[in-house]
Amino acid sequence: MGLIAIEEHWNLPALTDEVRRLPEERGDPSIVLDEMGDNLERLDDLGDLRLAMMDEQGIDVQVLSLAPPGTHPLDPTAAVEWSARANDIAARAVAAHPDRFRAFASLPLPDPTAAATELERAAGLGLVGAMVYGRAGAIPLDDPRNDEVFATAARLGLPVFIHPQVPSRTVRDAAYSGFGGLTDLGLATFGWGWHLEAALAALRLIVAGTFDRHPELQIVLGHWGELLLFWKDRIASLARTAGLERSMLDYLRENVWITSSGMLDPALLRQTLEVTTPDRLLFSTDYPFQRPSRADIRTFLAAFPGEEARTAFAEGNARRLLRLPG
Repeated sequence: MGLIAIEEHWNLPALTDEVRRLPEERGDPSIVLDEMGDNLERLDDLGDLRLAMMDEQGIDVQVLSLAPPGTHPLDPTAAVEWSARANDIAARAVAAHPDRFRAFASLPLPDPTAAATELERAAGLGLVGAMVYGRAGAIPLDDPRNDEVFATAARLGLPVFIHPQVPSRTVRDAAYSGFGGLTDLGLATFGWGWHLEAALAALRLIVAGTFDRHPELQIVLGHWGELLLFWKDRIASLARTAGLERSMLDYLRENVWITSSGMLDPALLRQTLEVTTPDRLLFSTDYPFQRPSRADIRTFLAAFPGEEARTAFAEGNARRLLRLPG
């Protein structure tokens, strides 16, 4: 049984510098999390250090994705330039280690038309999908201007991974402040806010009828579905009020894939399997922010209900979704 990890991050230092130079209202304070411990050293590496960690964990293939916030905070012109540069670097990393790496594209969503064009180009480079965030500036992912991106992804058969993103300044001030320093930031990011943002972005896409217009479109949510699966009973009535063609559960089971993001907790697995099926689950470690050991991974895999489900989670589903060779 092989092991394919699909949410494994890398960093482009010059792009991070661009984000640091943005005005506070457009910047992303979560980039300081990249600098904790040796995260930055590992994010910047697309070679020996990363491969050594993969070997230590028993991971055969990493699917690389640019660490948040990607190019979403930039102005349209800069986002187009930096997304292309990042995708070229990712493609070269895959070409250097074709048996160990694949990559998701970065998209310049501040310019939605250019983002659709860049997704086409990235597919030509061999990238296997795209990673996006819930908004670019003040434009939410479900804005009609982004529909061409989703149409392109559906036509090309490329999944779109919706990654958590720090809430807006207004939301952070209203809901995630008052404790100071890293506590405010942690509450707004890994502790809570990130996951609500990603779940809301996915939920808005469903409610906006995105999957009715593009029924072949597939999205990926990390962290066991970013809390969305666990609230299935409460969101169910939205299908009727929004006039959707299918039930909310149908969209969750037919258009959404779920990955672990290094949260190797059998209780989360059991709850997820109450909502969706083993053929929609994907392994990931959220490298370098989570680094489960080979033993941790082996212990978690043993919690699966049978060898077929275990193998599907470890590699089979990723090969099918990303159209990787067997």
